[in-house]
Amino acid sequence: MIGNPYPLGLRLAGRRVVVVGGGAVATRRVPALLDAGADVFLVSPELTPALHAHVDAGRLHWAPRRFVPADLDGAWLVQVAVDDPLAAASVSAAAAERRIFCVRADDRSAATAWTPAVTRHGPVTVAVFGGGDPRRAMSVRDAVRDLLNVRTGLAAAGRGVPPGGAAPGRVALVGAGPGDPELITVKGWRLLTEADVVVADRLVPGLLLDELRPDVELVDASKIPYGPSRAQEEINRILVDRALAGKVVVRLKGGDPYVFGRGGEELLACAEAGVPVTVVPGVTSAIAVPAVAGVPVTHRAVAHEFTVVSGHVAPDSPDSLVRWPALAGLRGTLVVLMGLKNLAAITATLTAHGRDPATPVAVIQEGTTGAQRTLRSTLGAVAADVVAAGLRPPAIVVIGDVVGTLDV
Repeated sequence: MIGNPYPLGLRLAGRRVVVVGGGAVATRRVPALLDAGADVFLVSPELTPALHAHVDAGRLHWAPRRFVPADLDGAWLVQVAVDDPLAAASVSAAAAERRIFCVRADDRSAATAWTPAVTRHGPVTVAVFGGGDPRRAMSVRDAVRDLLNVRTGLAAAGRGVPPGGAAPGRVALVGAGPGDPELITVKGWRLLTEADVVVADRLVPGLLLDELRPDVELVDASKIPYGPSRAQEEINRILVDRALAGKVVVRLKGGDPYVFGRGGEELLACAEAGVPVTVVPGVTSAIAVPAVAGVPVTHRAVAHEFTVVSGHVAPDSPDSLVRWPALAGLRGTLVVLMGLKNLAAITATLTAHGRDPATPVAVIQEGTTGAQRTLRSTLGAVAADVVAAGLRPPAIVVIGDVVGTLDV
């Protein structure tokens, strides 16, 4: 006898949850488990770049091999995220022997637990089951989210043709904000609910991916700094090919598409292929991250200008387009993105050209997220302090007197 699901809210903080599989499904599900505080153990011979980033950051444990039943020892929940029915069935059997609830991405009918359609609004989490129909659950979930956001009219206006419709394809370049999933714009979120395909970067808030329809194609276009990356030309090709096939494509980027996001290159590729593009600005980390850390980039009588630069190319490199000596002479705030690798060279160049070594500096890692860390230092000491503190990308460097303005 098959009955209705019994709804529960699992409190997984500190409890072992096993995820089997390292592909697109796991990429979508792991962020919600981490957000719940689960002790995630991931088993898969290979991982997507986004999952690798979680491993590198120490957020989860990874066994680079195939599943064995002993992996479930001590587990409270298992998420099967593979498309091999035999492999998934073996995990289900091991879970059943241990009386562990098992979620199956490949076969809902064979699962002992289902993942609902979820929306989050501050401390409120709404989970919807659709009687085995994911589209029904998503529709109800979206209506609830509209009400929670008090944006019913806006969210309902302009909804696209349902997936599988006859409308021509299109691309939306959507800024997802600096890390907090609630900082995406209402328009950006609405376009996500309409998407057939989502091409996402590593810095995209993972909980946004958890709320996608189950039939959405998720393309992991992660660009891990100084590590593996998918060529920009390949990303352009995916956007164009999917749109020409009649799909609604969302290119989801951390921050803003046009602030060191290569959104302009993607727009030009689409325009050349005759694909219509909508650009949805995002909250840029250059301003939002310092603000959340208590640092305004401008302040009356302290800074009348701020400059945002990329630090991914060293100041002495012939490829650098930044006039670092000129920046050293400015009196306002300097915000450096992607600058941790070259921070020692950047600070040395600025001080060599006249910037006071005592100038206050703040470095904010993973700003606006639960993993945010802030380091306060000075221009002369910050490079060594960052190494000593073990800070890592993504991080924003703020240089200027505004760093201490709001200290009370």
